[in-house]
Amino acid sequence: MDIIFKGDAVFEKIALLKKRSDGVNRDVTGTVSEIISDVAKDGDAAVKKYTEKFDKKAPAQLEVPVSLAREAAKKADPFFLKSLEEAAENIREFHARQLPKGYTVSKDGAVTGQKIRGLKRVGLYVPGGTAAYPSTVLMNAIPAKVAGVSELIMVTPPSKDGNINPDILTAAYVAGVDRIFAIGGAQAVAALAYGTESVPKVDKIVGPGNIFVATAKREVYGKVDIDMIAGPSEILIVADKSANPKFVAADMLSQAEHDRLASAILVTDSESLAVCVSAELERQLSYLERSEFAREALSSSGAIFVLSDIEKCIEVANDFAPEHLELALCDAQSYLDRIENAGSVFVGEFSPEPLGDYFAGPNHVLPTSGTARFFSPLSTDDFLKKTQFIHYTREALLKVKDNITAIAAKEGLTAHANSITVRFEDENV
Repeated sequence: MDIIFKGDAVFEKIALLKKRSDGVNRDVTGTVSEIISDVAKDGDAAVKKYTEKFDKKAPAQLEVPVSLAREAAKKADPFFLKSLEEAAENIREFHARQLPKGYTVSKDGAVTGQKIRGLKRVGLYVPGGTAAYPSTVLMNAIPAKVAGVSELIMVTPPSKDGNINPDILTAAYVAGVDRIFAIGGAQAVAALAYGTESVPKVDKIVGPGNIFVATAKREVYGKVDIDMIAGPSEILIVADKSANPKFVAADMLSQAEHDRLASAILVTDSESLAVCVSAELERQLSYLERSEFAREALSSSGAIFVLSDIEKCIEVANDFAPEHLELALCDAQSYLDRIENAGSVFVGEFSPEPLGDYFAGPNHVLPTSGTARFFSPLSTDDFLKKTQFIHYTREALLKVKDNITAIAAKEGLTAHANSITVRFEDENV
């Protein structure tokens, strides 16, 4: 597998990789728009129609009793359940520290301030097709609950027999999901956005999905809020000669196995490490269950870049703004402040990316495709709304009325000015 690039070839390959998520699939957009329109018009009937079409079977009742989640947890492998509970506690503790507080500012009879409260109702999309991800439930649901969301509605595609994956149900129980619906795809997003006879309309939709789900979220944005439009998974590793090639290769493959569009990149100043990692990738691919996906991802969107020094490696990392960034460096901690653009940074050889995916506590819902330049990881902020308030006494308003009317006059908005002056025109002031 020839994925090592040096010299001018580095920058040619970088340019190609940065374009990999460009463009919109207009065929998908057309299909999704039709589904959304049908669900908005026909409600449950349209949801069931598309569920039967895409998932082969629609349950008689779209809503699944929450008691089934409790039963799934009772039947779950005890160590798996314990692991989910410990991960949930780490996630809860990390996100609780993110909560902002409201405030008031008082000055000469003028009081201004901000109230912060959780959203009333949030929809959580959880994939359930070829792979089920209970970690997705924890990472989306727990920050919502920490933020004070009143009602959390989970939707997830049913299997061919119409049931929901028991691991997903177990995670829903651990995370405290309030209601569960056995629906998926664009029809589930539309149901959450517009509401149906069975599915309540939500204020925000979060959670990952395939291209149809992502497109549907983009289409309904504005009707409801969304978290982000996630692209293919990606990892970039900055490593020097001290790095263990087995570890580096394993971490690249941990992302490459997601799907054929995933990206795994190593940036190093050591050609010998590059050669060793390339060989190690081949060795480890030979025993991975999803080696076909991983190999195709490495061939299309994988690379090993050999640069002159670590400084240039850091520059490339900041330019890519990757979803996951690993620092496999001799003194990794000293480079952390140099990282400007990344979704989540993994520092040192014993902080591999899957630690963040499943257990450590920071969120694994991260900006992709270079959007870490301006987007942040999912947090409690995503489930909060802020309301400002203003209270002025008569004396406080009198003191500033001329300032306000002067600005209003410059904007030609005389009714704005009148709203201030009318309060004092009958008084001898």
